[in-house]
Amino acid sequence: MSIKTCDLAITGGTVIDGTGKPRFEADLAVSGDRIVALGDITAFRAQRTLDASGRIVAPGFIDAHTHDDNLLLRRPDMAPKTSQGVTSVVVGNCGVSLAPIAMDRAPPPPMDLLGGREDYHFASVADYAARLKATPPATNVAMLVGHSTLRVGAMDDLARPARPNEMDCMAERLDEGMKAGAIGLSTGLFYPTNSAAPTEEVIALAKIAAAHGGIYTTHMRDEHDGVETSLDETFRIGREAKIPIVISHHKVAGVKNFGRSKATLAKIEAARATQTIGLDVYPYIAGSTVLLDTLIPGAARVIITWSKARPEMAGRELSTIAKDWGVEPLEAAKRLQPAGAIYFMMDEADVRRIIAYPHSMIGSDGLPHDERPHPRLWGTFPRVLGHYARDVGLLTLEDAVHRMTGLTARTFGFKDRGELRVGAAADIVVFDAATIAARADFDHPLEPAAGIDHVIVNGEAVWQEGRATGARPGLVLRRAGG
Repeated sequence: MSIKTCDLAITGGTVIDGTGKPRFEADLAVSGDRIVALGDITAFRAQRTLDASGRIVAPGFIDAHTHDDNLLLRRPDMAPKTSQGVTSVVVGNCGVSLAPIAMDRAPPPPMDLLGGREDYHFASVADYAARLKATPPATNVAMLVGHSTLRVGAMDDLARPARPNEMDCMAERLDEGMKAGAIGLSTGLFYPTNSAAPTEEVIALAKIAAAHGGIYTTHMRDEHDGVETSLDETFRIGREAKIPIVISHHKVAGVKNFGRSKATLAKIEAARATQTIGLDVYPYIAGSTVLLDTLIPGAARVIITWSKARPEMAGRELSTIAKDWGVEPLEAAKRLQPAGAIYFMMDEADVRRIIAYPHSMIGSDGLPHDERPHPRLWGTFPRVLGHYARDVGLLTLEDAVHRMTGLTARTFGFKDRGELRVGAAADIVVFDAATIAARADFDHPLEPAAGIDHVIVNGEAVWQEGRATGARPGLVLRRAGG
């Protein structure tokens, strides 16, 4: 038997391959950025061996929903993500992307979630992609083009539908973005920058993304009382534009909507019979975004995550701030602006029902530029694996891994990602199924996960021994067929 050399051997571990199939014992060999053997690797002599005895070896997790557009540049070690096993991120969600726009004023909410005017200096998606290639991050990245970004760059008044010349401008920039490697279009129809856009405006832009083999993702117009009507609008956009859709961070928010996930999931399941629909979910009963008057009344608690006017209020509850100031919460919110917040507005039973739905992907929706962020930024993936899979038994570990890897790669069209098999990209996480857990919580939101031993991106270790290695092998991912 001829002996071959490989760069890395991972031995003694239990493989969960990302397909949803039962786990199995196998060794794994990596050369360069590819898996070259899985199973018996005695024909290989490794430059380096990693002992994974007693550990799970899985594909690196793919974060289906992030706002990491600027984190990739500001903190290229991507520790909030690699520390929890994430090897690829999808950016540009909720209609907000860092490109294509060069801003000459303060970004309107929610675009300020990504940074200030100085951060929006990429006039084209090609410029942003070039920056990522010149200064690569630790994780792979796939880019969406945000509808809000297109509107702010093309329109002088966002409180109305786009005019024909403005549509032409948006269409041209979206077309450029798709040619430059973006995987699709995202909307945030809930937000003021997007909400005046009629369905027909979205369909026209989605058709451009579809022509390039792209995908359409959406923070829907209403996740509260009008959630089912918003689902109908989303399905219509997908049908008329002939484009696959992803419903972002699916939820039913507000106390009077508790339990409605039974109806929304049934509606999604019925629509899936005739069109391609995916969805993502984060494993918490609280959401987070900019501080909005419309969200405050329906939330059981509101925690301030940042405030430009009163930065010392980050981490405090809005009700307490209002009491201290002797005003109503809405007046306190006005004094804090611009600001961000965490809103406790979902029911645990709904969250579990959506996580358990077989077609739900896992996405963090974390906001890395918040001073006191929602713990989902650092804790989403270990919370699903440790709490919901191991402790609660809501999912098998194999199913949970599938929702973070193979399902996500297939939905977004990432070739050779999301599975452990010969020929696939060497994006790998090694973790302890008995101890994996989210340590980030609402009081301590920046804590790295427990139980993550090794994270490998394109064959290079980016996280081990509880810290980032400094390696930055991330690539810009395109959509297969796009």
